[in-house]
Amino acid sequence: MADGISRLDHVNLRTGRLDEMIAWYRDVLGLQQGDRPNFPFNGAWMYAGAHALVHLVEREVAPKGPQDDLHLEHVAFSATGLKAMLARAEAAGTRTKLFKVPGFPIVQLNIWDPDGNHLHVDFTPDEAEGLDLG
Repeated sequence: MADGISRLDHVNLRTGRLDEMIAWYRDVLGLQQGDRPNFPFNGAWMYAGAHALVHLVEREVAPKGPQDDLHLEHVAFSATGLKAMLARAEAAGTRTKLFKVPGFPIVQLNIWDPDGNHLHVDFTPDEAEGLDLG
């Protein structure tokens, strides 16, 4: 393998609603809260298996100022279990949108966490059989 980037390690999200975000990433996406270094600020690491995919950092107030207007448009994950994830999202009142990627064998579940961060979770087309893809 050549040197260079090989995969996404994690996403770091700042939030004023740490407990709500932990619950959402656990209950809707199925991630589990796990070990985290003893940083001098509150937060949580949310795991898929042995990998901490989402790092949550608590902040007391909403971002303000020009530098805080910058944002990441979305983060993407691959997964299985589309219908179960859709059911959990619906039960949580989460905004979702299904989308078939043109010319690729990917169905995206576009989903927004409690802070409004856009995620998409990629599934194989067979998982979307019988679902309305818009």
